[in-house]
Amino acid sequence: MSTHTHTHLHGHGHGHGQGDAPESGASLVTRLRSLMPLLGEHRRLITVAYLAGVLHQLLLLASSGIGAYVVARAASGASLDQLTGWLIALGCLILPLVVMSIADSTYAHVAAFRALADTRAKVYAAFERLSPGYMLERRSGDLGSAAVSDVEQIELFFAHTLSPLAVASTVPVATTVALGWFHWSLACVLVPVLLLLASVPAWLRRQAELHGNELRDSLSRMSADSTDTFQGLRELVNFGAHAQRLGLLRKQSARLAKAKSAHGRRSGIEYAATDTIALLGMLAVLVLGAKLVVAGELDRALFPVAVVLAAMAMLPVLKVTEVARELATVASSADRINTLLDAPAPVSDLVSQAPAGPIVPHVRFDAVTFAYRSDLRPAVREATFEICPGETVALVGHSGAGKSTCANLLLRFWDVTAGSVSVGGHDVRDFPQEDLRRLITLVPQDTFLFNTSLRDNIRLGRADASDEEVEAAARAAQAHEFITTLPDGYDTVAGELGALMSGGQRQRIAIARALLKDAPILVMDEAVSNLDAASEQAVTRAMDEARHGRTTLVIAHRLSTIRTADRIVVVSGGRVAETGTHEELVALNGAYVELLASQLEGFVEQGSGGIRTP
Repeated sequence: MSTHTHTHLHGHGHGHGQGDAPESGASLVTRLRSLMPLLGEHRRLITVAYLAGVLHQLLLLASSGIGAYVVARAASGASLDQLTGWLIALGCLILPLVVMSIADSTYAHVAAFRALADTRAKVYAAFERLSPGYMLERRSGDLGSAAVSDVEQIELFFAHTLSPLAVASTVPVATTVALGWFHWSLACVLVPVLLLLASVPAWLRRQAELHGNELRDSLSRMSADSTDTFQGLRELVNFGAHAQRLGLLRKQSARLAKAKSAHGRRSGIEYAATDTIALLGMLAVLVLGAKLVVAGELDRALFPVAVVLAAMAMLPVLKVTEVARELATVASSADRINTLLDAPAPVSDLVSQAPAGPIVPHVRFDAVTFAYRSDLRPAVREATFEICPGETVALVGHSGAGKSTCANLLLRFWDVTAGSVSVGGHDVRDFPQEDLRRLITLVPQDTFLFNTSLRDNIRLGRADASDEEVEAAARAAQAHEFITTLPDGYDTVAGELGALMSGGQRQRIAIARALLKDAPILVMDEAVSNLDAASEQAVTRAMDEARHGRTTLVIAHRLSTIRTADRIVVVSGGRVAETGTHEELVALNGAYVELLASQLEGFVEQGSGGIRTP
């Protein structure tokens, strides 16, 4: 068996929601720049959009200038022959103007939407990489917000900021040069106006960042609380707690409204500032231009051209400042996405290939110690036991004894702190995670069914399985009979979270998945807990079929399940207290008997339907 340096646990700090991304002292520009790697290969499209945007603005400047010049000459009495050349030039600009406008918008949005698709794929990959440890400390609604709304938010940066920002730093320069050619003083008036316009977002930058963080956090909390409410409606109605929950949603809604109001007030101030500066700038150009015309220093026909060019110089800057009002919110979304993408995985592959040769389904825990965090006591302490090929071992003990933790360590959801877990004589860390989990199937206590057909839910065990193989697995799992009584049979939609199925039906679907996967090692975590007698009998028959010929670890709750195991491992306080058959452990009159006695006492007091262990 190979040895490994103990892998330190990552991702198990004190619980924070995904919305609690750590605030950094990084500037807004730095935080937004962190989004650039997400563009990847689509940077070229953004470059094309930038070039098209610059050409579009230059063509717009030219067409606006020519149009103003034609109007001025016509007003001064020029003949049609004198204006024909200018009109033809104006007409020739229409087609390239339209083409560049379309290219600018199209390439920017195509790049943005492709980058968003890639980012979502990275976020989903991060979910898989970080599961389940990281996910247990985050709320599903929060994570859904990161995967959907936060990713959507950064579209503003990719599609409406990068190219316009580049245009705003290029076109006004060309316009200023043109005005300077008309008269140097016009350029001198315009430059300070453009600089003032560009600086407006920086005036309230600190408030913008605070508002952006608060708005994204409020949205994510509202999303998480709404998701919790939808999923828990039955409990809320059952306990009459809907008014209390509604009060919480109203509180979160009020917080969100307050954040939006603060964001709106700041945006209103910025709108007022930019509009005022732009109007004053235009007034300055008009006054100065009029004086120059009166003084004979500027051709009358060029006066309207100068005014139009000044306005056109401000448009790209105004467009960027308008987008910049939302960039603090985009930066907050960027922080949340990067926090997720950069989070260290609880475990990572240490090898690229599985051990050579056939893997014997022999499981061994050798002096295993594990703690979820360094500041917590170990959940498992020096645990040693084994499961031979084809053997069923029941793992029993009080709640919190470390049973489910052992199953998680076998699946390598976490790495041991000390000792080793091996399969076929190989440390589980000597397998790539995908190869290891191909050898093991988990049937959890709480089975998750997707809101799709029962056929597809079973096929989750093996995506390429035929309909006949799906049906065969369902028959073996005692699920075929109830499935065929449903109106749509195997095409029946399970409902969100499998809400349309009973607990026993969900468990049999889970066992059918396991049978379809046909892995040599089976882990059954409390598979018959909380079931009525009829459902338990059906699931027990399905479990017997699933266990046949497989190395099986059963985290057992019911005495009927425990007694069918080949051996029983009693866990107490994270340690293995006893190992043996039911008869052997009863004869020892030790921890196992105490466990049964405590459950028997609960059975007598509560009138329970059977003896159960936690």
